[in-house]
Amino acid sequence: MQKWPQAETALDGWYRTIKANDLKDFAEMKHLFPAVDKVGKLHVFDIGGNKIRLIAVVMYQAKRVYIRDVLSHKEYDKGHWKEG
Repeated sequence: MQKWPQAETALDGWYRTIKANDLKDFAEMKHLFPAVDKVGKLHVFDIGGNKIRLIAVVMYQAKRVYIRDVLSHKEYDKGHWKEG
């Protein structure tokens, strides 16, 4: 969270919410996080009042969440996160 000190509270809240819930599918994730979208295999979360995008791979059956990137809204809009 060193890169995102202004979003530390929001990122910590996201992490704690993910850890505290046993989500079985995207519908449950969407209910918990209304601002999440699915882009291919990736989940894109709006964090901190739409200032930060957290991009993750969610494996519901394995109960794992792998954070691929945390980007500013401006970085996200460039679309480089979709490559690779």
